[in-house]
Amino acid sequence: MIWLKRLVVVSLLCLIGVATWLWLTMLSPWFYERPEELPDIEQRTHQVFVYGTLRYLPIRWVVMGTSGSPKPARLDGFERQGLDLSRNADSHVDGLLLTVSPEALQRLDRYERLGIRYERVEQTLADGSTAWVYVRLPMVSELDIHPPAHQIALVTYD
Repeated sequence: MIWLKRLVVVSLLCLIGVATWLWLTMLSPWFYERPEELPDIEQRTHQVFVYGTLRYLPIRWVVMGTSGSPKPARLDGFERQGLDLSRNADSHVDGLLLTVSPEALQRLDRYERLGIRYERVEQTLADGSTAWVYVRLPMVSELDIHPPAHQIALVTYD
């Protein structure tokens, strides 16, 4: 009988750990600040194409607090590579089209770490409608970026 009690305690601790991790990463006020350079979210209904973890109803409920009224959708000219999309004219990605409020879009931005991990771009879907699509930002180490001249600090010695 002691093994059953231990199993229950370990299961509860795991469940509490997962719930805490989900809250910290998706809903808490810590660990993400929306970059200031991002434009404000328009106060209207938005269409969002999802192709990864957000295809699953429990994840959408935790992240957005709603199902998003999902409909099957297809994004032509792209292929899925893990958590990212890459252009491929001969391929497509199947996913869901969600209808979300500005508040839900803000919560999606937080979940996707908009401006840090993903960018949100507008794309035309196979049916001709347009929707926001989250695409991973390139790794900084893979980019050949030079700061604009106004960001270069000059050091002078007197």
